Amino acid sequence: MYLFIINPRSGGGAGGRTWHTVEALMKERSLPFMSLFTHSVEGAEALVLNTLKHREDWKAVIVIGGDGTLHSILGALCGKDIPMGVIPAGSGNDTARGFGIPLSIEAALEAALSERYIEADLLSGANGLTVTAVANGFDAQVAENVNASRYKRLCNAIGAGQLAYIIGILHTLMTFKPCRVSVVCDGTEHAFEKAWLVSICNLPSYGGGLLICPQAKADDGQLDVCVVHGCSRGQLLRLFPTVLKGKHVALPFVSMLRGRSVAVGFAEARPAIGDGESLGKGPLAVRCEPGALRVLSPLAADSVQLPVDTAAACGSNG
Repeated sequence: MYLFIINPRSGGGAGGRTWHTVEALMKERSLPFMSLFTHSVEGAEALVLNTLKHREDWKAVIVIGGDGTLHSILGALCGKDIPMGVIPAGSGNDTARGFGIPLSIEAALEAALSERYIEADLLSGANGLTVTAVANGFDAQVAENVNASRYKRLCNAIGAGQLAYIIGILHTLMTFKPCRVSVVCDGTEHAFEKAWLVSICNLPSYGGGLLICPQAKADDGQLDVCVVHGCSRGQLLRLFPTVLKGKHVALPFVSMLRGRSVAVGFAEARPAIGDGESLGKGPLAVRCEPGALRVLSPLAADSVQLPVDTAAACGSNG
């Protein structure tokens, strides 16, 4: 039995339209399935957990929505042997992009039915679990501004979700002020003056394809950190086109770190987001939970067994 989690409002209504196509394809194949509809982050995890308890023959939980929809159910799947499939229908779709899942509905469904999965790491912190990245500072402020904007809905309506983030960057650049930040990575402190942002990544991109940590891998047991500091507004603006291809990592005002645990403390309160969802204002601390989530992906080689200690690690956060 397949369980579909659908956010019909994601991507400006793309979630609902995608579900109609997927439902027809599942019926054509005569595959057994159930569907649950969620309209917000609140309550989604409990809804999924309660549904999963009612039977044991679940083959996969397949999410139709954006990164925020995926974020809302991570606690329900962390450490379990039920894999998660993704049929992207959001604005950024960075989770799908990071796992090589096609944007085509038919191809994404094929990947979700393949039984080939990656044992992906998760980021764990006081505010729960994250699969793509935890961002603190300028980029988090961009996300908050985009999510509250009218232009996001307009960009989604014309199928240009990434454009909303570009507009958001210009919008935020006018008011945001950099400040000092302390980044503690695996117990070693790194201090940066006039820091704009700190991004802690499990997947290479966020914000609709911005390759903030191009070297990040979802299954390497490590977190990749990007710190942008000591640059002018003009330099920051010129940085963003290079992020589209991950070329910013060679710039003198960009520092890259790696580790299993990361703590970030800005001198002044700065917003933080995980999978595009608000985590409040820092300071924040996250750690890597290796192999905590099975993700159905075309990048998977062969199915492998989940480590026995992962469920225990997730239990404290789910």
